[in-house]
Amino acid sequence: MVTITNEPPPRIVVGVDSHKDKHQAAVLDAQGALLGNQCFAASTDGYHELEVWLATFGEVDRVGIECTGSYAAGLTRFLRERHVAVLEVNSTHRATTARRGKDDAIDAEMAARKVLSGEASAQAKDTTGSIESIRLLKLSRESAIKARTSALLQIGDVLITAPSELREHVEAAGGLRHRVNRAGALRPDLEHLDEPLQAAKFTLRLLSRRVKNLDEEIATMDVQLSRLVEACAPNLLSCRGIGVQHAATLLITAGQNLDRLSNDGSFARLCGVAPIPISSGKTNRMRLHRGGNRQANKTLHLIAVVRLRVDPRTQAYMERRRAEGLSKRDVIRCLKRFIAREVFNALKLDLL
Repeated sequence: MVTITNEPPPRIVVGVDSHKDKHQAAVLDAQGALLGNQCFAASTDGYHELEVWLATFGEVDRVGIECTGSYAAGLTRFLRERHVAVLEVNSTHRATTARRGKDDAIDAEMAARKVLSGEASAQAKDTTGSIESIRLLKLSRESAIKARTSALLQIGDVLITAPSELREHVEAAGGLRHRVNRAGALRPDLEHLDEPLQAAKFTLRLLSRRVKNLDEEIATMDVQLSRLVEACAPNLLSCRGIGVQHAATLLITAGQNLDRLSNDGSFARLCGVAPIPISSGKTNRMRLHRGGNRQANKTLHLIAVVRLRVDPRTQAYMERRRAEGLSKRDVIRCLKRFIAREVFNALKLDLL
């Protein structure tokens, strides 16, 4: 006689150590016993093989993955499309490394154990929405700005060592942009590039054209970024001192799935503006911790500086806290924490 049971499949926890070309996966049961450890290709076929392999052990409860925003971005999207809870595992395993050594199998197992113990509980970012598009455009824009800055500096360097008559001719144009325009109008003799004067003219003209091309590229990306950010975060843009570029950085930091952050304190810590005590003896003070996203931290600092220049309420707050004995640096730290709360509340209206 055959007995048919309707017991649900066992729940399993998975850890993944990700790399560019391969991912190592480890499976634990609910009691922490290691059920399997295997390597898969970091490709669509490899993701499907991983899915089939995991199904042989039971139903996936949670998956802890290292580097969900880089090497494991594709795997993270694949699992989220199948409604699997994906958690970020970032912390190192120093004690395990000292005791057992280090390899991909050990790292994958420890990632799974961090998920099982609850130590790794942060949800991975959702990279399937418009905020991921904003991140890609901003990444390209920052690269173009760096290239333009490098080209402008090189124009100055070439002028320093160029023949005096050429240097004086270009510098007589006036400011930096006027010099770029005049350098772009130079007409080198291509038949005599063995002469330093003609080679300098040729180099300056190429650098000038590079700067202008990058100007056009940056302007194009600014238009597209403005369109995306305005559609995604109108409430954030309405906050004083927050422009398109600042809003883009804060959106990228928060991510599409803002619900992974429990409150404004979580967002403040993510931005590196959560206060921590550094008191000792008779000294009693706080400072902001040095973790978190440094670009977001810089953005909040710039917003605070802008508000101190144009916002009467912020100026009055600075005067009041300075009268209480706080330094200007400490007041700015407080302002950054307040701005983080305001940003988080605006993001909730925009994203949730």
